[in-house]
Amino acid sequence: MSIAMAGFTFNDALLKFVLPTMNLGQAVLVRGVFATALLFLLVARQRGPLRFGALLHPSVLIRLVCEVAATITFVLALMRLPLADVSAVLQALPLAVTLGAAFIFSEPVGWRRWLAILGGFVGVMIVVRPGFEGFNAWSLSALVTVGFCAVRDLSTHSIPREVPTAWISAATSLAVMLCGVVLIGPFGGWSPLTLPNTAALFGSALALVFGYQFIIKALREGDISFMAPFRYTALLWAIALGYLLFGDVPDGPMLLGSALIVVSGLYALYRERVAGRQQPIIESTEPNMAPDGL
Repeated sequence: MSIAMAGFTFNDALLKFVLPTMNLGQAVLVRGVFATALLFLLVARQRGPLRFGALLHPSVLIRLVCEVAATITFVLALMRLPLADVSAVLQALPLAVTLGAAFIFSEPVGWRRWLAILGGFVGVMIVVRPGFEGFNAWSLSALVTVGFCAVRDLSTHSIPREVPTAWISAATSLAVMLCGVVLIGPFGGWSPLTLPNTAALFGSALALVFGYQFIIKALREGDISFMAPFRYTALLWAIALGYLLFGDVPDGPMLLGSALIVVSGLYALYRERVAGRQQPIIESTEPNMAPDGL
């Protein structure tokens, strides 16, 4: 799980590296070409009939739409905010999924976990700082990303088990890539590819696929509730890479808000285990489901 989080965060960092010299649509398209090719190679290695009609299941389609929307809002935030700040806001995703599952699937959530959810969103507000001098409106884009990702994960929960993970991942990557095609024009048109940018986007795609495979391996072979807290290592990677690659130094409110988000998430996990649930509600990724990652 920790290696998967490293893969996802390296993907984000490399994508952020190219954005000052390449528009959003082109970056998403080029990365998507590499990632989709790698994922379809994985699909081709799988045995058994390819029932493409299974990808037309409503839950799969909802997931694809939300993944595309989340990618756009995430990259917009990533262009203008420190990597650690964006990552800190995204750490509220497990709590958002818990909240959504309580309303959509009528999953029971005790008052302690409601307090944990509230504490987590207070932490998000500390990071975002609405109405204060340190507020950046693009923080709201990261917050919208959390909403889209929560719907994505909740829809993933309803995907039939016979739909293989690799298919969902490949279809998701293809949808995001096609979205990049549409966005090239509105965001300024095509610019010549340089060797450093192409290499960075290939590395981004490789890190993304790398993260996909390790998160699947972790969730299939390890105890899910034990693995879930290791998602928060993404924040440590984001702080380290933000400092090393972009010179970003987290300020006090960002660190305080991040700590509150992480502590709230860990406490919610603890309450899940105390309640004797076999699988935490906040852990939306099962072995048959496509993994997290943007």
